[in-house]
Amino acid sequence: MISVTPAAANQIRESARQGNMQGMPLRIAVTRLEDGSFHYALGFDDTSREGDNVFSSEGIEIVVAPQSLPMLDGTVIDYVEIEGNNEIIFVNPNDPAQQQPES
Repeated sequence: MISVTPAAANQIRESARQGNMQGMPLRIAVTRLEDGSFHYALGFDDTSREGDNVFSSEGIEIVVAPQSLPMLDGTVIDYVEIEGNNEIIFVNPNDPAQQQPES
C-alpha cells in the first residue's frame, strides 16, 4: 500500500491543474541503482499497462508497475519544507538510505 498525506495530495492536485492533467492518475516508479540506492520518478499518466497496481489515497489515484511495487510497499508520499524549499518526499521503509542504523 502507498499513501499520500493531505499536504502532498493538495500539491499533486495543484500540479495536475497547472499542467492541465486533472483526473489523470499519478504513476510512481522506483529503480534500484548499482550502489543500492533508490531513484524515484513520478508523473501523471493515463496509460494503463498490464499488471499495474492501482491505489487511492486522499483522493489521488496512484498507479505502480509490478516491478516497483515491492520497493514502494509502505511508502508515504509527503509535501514538506526542507531548507526553505517545498518538496515532495518519499518516506519509504524499504529504501536503504532511510534505514535507521542498528544500535
